[in-house]
Amino acid sequence: MAELDAENLPLEKVFSSDFEFYIPRYQRPYAWGSDQTLQLLEDLEEALDRGDDEAYFLGSVVLVKKKGVAQAEVIDGQQRLTTLTILMAVLRDLAVDKKVRDGIQQHLADTSKAWKTNAKTKPRLTIRTQDREFFRDHVQDPASTGSIGTLSDTVADTDPRKAIRNNAHLLRERLSSWPDQRRTELFELMLERTFLVVVSTPDQESAYRIFSVMNARGLDLSPTDIFKADVIGAISEDQQDAYADKWDAEESDLGRDGFTDLFRDIRTLRTRDRAKRELLKEFPEQVLNKYLASGQATNFVDDVLVPYSDAFELAEISYFVESAPEWAAVNEWLRRLRQLDNKDWRPPALWALRHHGHDPSYLAEFFRLLERVAVCSMLRGEYATPRAERYLDLLKELDGQAGLGASKFLVPDDEKAEARAALEGEIYRTLRSVRRKYVLTRLDSLLAKESGVTYNHKIISVEHVLPQNPAEGSEWMTLFSEDERRFWTHRLGNLLLLNKRTNSAANRKPFKQKKKSYFQSKGGGTNFQLTAQVLSESAWTPAVVKARHEELLGRLFTEWDLT
Repeated sequence: MAELDAENLPLEKVFSSDFEFYIPRYQRPYAWGSDQTLQLLEDLEEALDRGDDEAYFLGSVVLVKKKGVAQAEVIDGQQRLTTLTILMAVLRDLAVDKKVRDGIQQHLADTSKAWKTNAKTKPRLTIRTQDREFFRDHVQDPASTGSIGTLSDTVADTDPRKAIRNNAHLLRERLSSWPDQRRTELFELMLERTFLVVVSTPDQESAYRIFSVMNARGLDLSPTDIFKADVIGAISEDQQDAYADKWDAEESDLGRDGFTDLFRDIRTLRTRDRAKRELLKEFPEQVLNKYLASGQATNFVDDVLVPYSDAFELAEISYFVESAPEWAAVNEWLRRLRQLDNKDWRPPALWALRHHGHDPSYLAEFFRLLERVAVCSMLRGEYATPRAERYLDLLKELDGQAGLGASKFLVPDDEKAEARAALEGEIYRTLRSVRRKYVLTRLDSLLAKESGVTYNHKIISVEHVLPQNPAEGSEWMTLFSEDERRFWTHRLGNLLLLNKRTNSAANRKPFKQKKKSYFQSKGGGTNFQLTAQVLSESAWTPAVVKARHEELLGRLFTEWDLT
């Protein structure tokens, strides 16, 4: 077993010639926000105000470091080390006394040869290659933090650079109001009474194991951070940078949350089973460990992570850019699937994109069948467990080369009947907002496609023509009996779409006024074909609602093959 050292060291020793910290390229970027940064400063301030000799503990860092050698690869703790560096740099630049400024700088960089002409001091902390020059120019070099708050997003052009800029500016704003003597006392507290537990091992594998279980006070690790450490740590050093870049590129494309969701979907695709425990435990056991144990960490990245990440991006974020018209149909189906109220459809979609990503005809038909299954499940109010089981059964069939002929693409007659009943009923009441909006926008897209109309709008609301609470004595009370109002108000035939916020006063106006002031735009038109239907009517009566209801139901029944 590799030798393990754990020392409780004051920052005076941590930021000294005993350590040359560097953040490997494959580590996740600096990400502490204002909350963590201010909490650190406030904790230190409280310790300062207590005025006793009690030590203040900051947590731990995990290093790959050989005894007697200063060079230390930071496996865990870069968020604290980076923020402490920023804090000390701000204290340096605010200090009035040159001796204090020079003293602080000695803990930020090796200044022993600063007397030499054109000598470059060596920073105590070297961060990731991507942000190293920015950090040195705007934090570590003397007098560099004074203007950091004025840097535009063009200069601070990545999330970690923005975090560095924002945290430095925040600390300067707070500390600039302090008396100079109090700032000096804060720095003395940091050097002499603030401690880090420094865990060092010369063995990289042991360091990664420690990293997997320790995260005291740092930005919460996501499971993918642990997986990254395991995978990149298992790759030969000459390939680590290249594979860390691949990993970072995929995480950047999907975003932190999306990247975690990708691993959940990969787990589902590989096991064909529902999750029973947390991802951090299941994914290594069910997927990752066999790659690591067989020395195939690079295969995991190349054959699993990258292709499924690319598929995930197409399914959730981007579109096929091919100009052929058949790809437009694939994009349209993906847009529809994204609007559903759950993501259980996504693993089968990733399977199709992974295995048939160059066949637009196959993909369009696959997603058409998948959407139909998803919609029937949604309309029937199927619970999460049976819904997930349905998709898992579909994946198992796809493994058996069933393809587009998979039986799980078929909807049983009893389920069709339940879906029809849901559409025929009071969908405004019985379907949740996201579900009824899906039904209405899906129907609108059918009508728009026939008329060649496309639309793009930020706000979509489902509204009533016959109002929910008509005013006493209004034409609505005359045109509709109480029973007719009760029956038709919340059904499909009485609903339309608007791209503006609701207005209860306008909603209760007579039909002709309502059309003019509420349903159509200033130019006299509408973005929605469903609403255009209503504008074409001269009056709104039970007979009109009934006829429209039956027509719209027929279109949906045909589109989703519910008859």
